[in-house]
Amino acid sequence: MTRLSRAARGVITAVAALLTVTAASAPARATPDPRAPKDFVALSTVDPTIIQEMRYFTPHNFVGERVDGYRQPICVLTRPAAEGLHRAQRQLLRHGYSLKVYDCYRPQRAVDHFVRWAEDLDDETMKAEFYPEVDKTRLFADGYIAERSGHSRGSTMDLTIVRLPARPTRPYTPGRPLVPCFAPERERFPDNSLDMGTGFDCFDPLAHTLDPRVQGQQRANRLLLKNTLEKLGFVNLAEEWWHYTYKPEPYPDTYFDFPVAWKSLSARR
Repeated sequence: MTRLSRAARGVITAVAALLTVTAASAPARATPDPRAPKDFVALSTVDPTIIQEMRYFTPHNFVGERVDGYRQPICVLTRPAAEGLHRAQRQLLRHGYSLKVYDCYRPQRAVDHFVRWAEDLDDETMKAEFYPEVDKTRLFADGYIAERSGHSRGSTMDLTIVRLPARPTRPYTPGRPLVPCFAPERERFPDNSLDMGTGFDCFDPLAHTLDPRVQGQQRANRLLLKNTLEKLGFVNLAEEWWHYTYKPEPYPDTYFDFPVAWKSLSARR
């Protein structure tokens, strides 16, 4: 074995130290975002006539800020769910109505954002509109917030019905006085949808689809949405008049985390 001189050993030690410092100081390479499976689509590519008002891309939601994972205001769904909405839209258009989606696929990182918000009991920025009569300590126990959401499986959406021609709606301005989501239609935040008795994402029993206190035209509007969708394979969540899942789900046990963005749908295998 060749024995190195003391000077040579010193040079090697210095070089090794320099390489160690360089490696430690180099910026970490960002982990690329996951991509959607190839059978996820943007709803607009299946039916461009369905109105989209993606609330979690905006600060007008119960959190009060754009939710993690919503990088563009687009509705992403599994293809079977999107095609089911297309069939429902064709029926409604014949009667002068259109569907409007508020939320579709929801990444797990968005659900995690909801959980962090719910655990922060001091943040009640949007309480006056979205959960005026619910103590924030009860959000998990009462089922309003959970660590998993069916939306993350890609076949669940939140939606309503709009009479055509659709009226423009007043943009949400942070800081303006908030009105309870169950107030009369003329008082609560303006929405161009049919009057469903409450606003979207209303944390209140009045939002239950068949709550007996909701009668007249409001009940008829909820039933129009329910009957139209259920005939085409959608299942309603009884606690939320706006929440539907297309069955059978292509991914009944998988919770995805790719961002809501066109990039998530491109260059897929």
